[in-house]
Amino acid sequence: VQSHAGFFSFFTLVLVNSGSRHEAKYLSGISHFLEKLAFSSTAQFGSKDEILVTLEKHGGICDCQASRDTIMYAVSADAKGLDTVVNLLADVTLQPRLSDEEIEMTRAAIRFELEDLNMRPDPEPLLTEMIHAAAYRDNTVGLNRFCPVENTDKIDREVLHSYLRNYYKPDRMVLAGVGIEHEQLVECAKKHLLGLEPVWGSGQSKDVDRSVAQYTGGIVKVEKDMSDVSLGPTPIPELTHIMIGLESCSFLEEDFIPFAVLNMMMGGGGSFSAGGPGKGMFTRLYLNVLNRHHWMYNATSYHHSYEDTGLLCIHASADPKQVREMVEIITREFILMAGAVGEVELERAKTQLKSMLMMNLESRPVIFEDVGRQVLATNTRKLPHELCALIGQVKSADIKRVVTKMLHKKPAVAALGDLSDLPAYEHIQAALSSKDGRLPRMYRLFR
Repeated sequence: VQSHAGFFSFFTLVLVNSGSRHEAKYLSGISHFLEKLAFSSTAQFGSKDEILVTLEKHGGICDCQASRDTIMYAVSADAKGLDTVVNLLADVTLQPRLSDEEIEMTRAAIRFELEDLNMRPDPEPLLTEMIHAAAYRDNTVGLNRFCPVENTDKIDREVLHSYLRNYYKPDRMVLAGVGIEHEQLVECAKKHLLGLEPVWGSGQSKDVDRSVAQYTGGIVKVEKDMSDVSLGPTPIPELTHIMIGLESCSFLEEDFIPFAVLNMMMGGGGSFSAGGPGKGMFTRLYLNVLNRHHWMYNATSYHHSYEDTGLLCIHASADPKQVREMVEIITREFILMAGAVGEVELERAKTQLKSMLMMNLESRPVIFEDVGRQVLATNTRKLPHELCALIGQVKSADIKRVVTKMLHKKPAVAALGDLSDLPAYEHIQAALSSKDGRLPRMYRLFR
């Protein structure tokens, strides 16, 4: 139990160490099902409507989000409703009814979401899945976060109970709160969670997956016609999307902070996106890529980090005819990361990172997720000023060291769209192993 006091309203959540990475011994898609089934009928509440009416009395709202490594049940409400909310969260997480009707509705909702995912103009969610699948082939964080269509009819109450029996255990759960006195939250936890028998029984965990992420590298390609993707009468240009990634480190390692600074230094964004920390006009992807190559629509750096691994990647998009040139520009940027880092550039990136950290922690939902995740992973919490101090200590030598280590790994590549001009995976790997990041030259004997 962890809390952070000081607000008239409060946020509280139950964070469970359970996500798509733990589904190796189960049907893929269980976490996706649990996310959609959250806050449905329970032992105490007859329906989702009843839950919403109960929360409404305290000005409350609820949400559930499943990720690769956790699932989060969250409620925001008036401070006077703490007892009611903790009781509700205990019921929602440990005593859901999972009725046949609710499961059938969830199947329909998931099928619709999968259709929508493939029709969206923004390919980011799809590319994120693909780059993880390429980087960690068939293991842990590389497992699909979304339920495959063929599994929607196979997942039923029995399958869900079997999974919940293994993963929804006290030692894998954290109750966190913001805007609450710690003692109050502890009392509520003792009252409503201590000794509560889960609806699936309290048998021993048998199939808990404790696998450590195995980075494999590789490529995942999806040929897709992107020419008719449009939100309205104005057509969106046909683009090919490429994401190239390399293994970084886990958020428990000391190198996590230099990698976070590096990610901020790379920054980038869309061709019309210049605002906000990490997307400023002085980040490398903005200066070296978007400013110099007007035909590129996007160049953005991302850093995904987990408790046993991490992935730093760059997403770029351009016209299908310029894919080869686009890939070479990105591979060269990776090589340049290991070069000289200017003092002004480094200080700017560190200041941006501190700024983003502090701005994010102005948001109460971010605070309680931060509290929950840190306690779940480490049983403690680093405070913002401690993190800012660590950021301030990063030197250019640290950036060079972590990048040099990262460049020794095989790349992970995700490609979506018209891929007729996409370089071979071996050529991308060769470019990232070279001194200048250039792709091997192609000679054509016939025109």
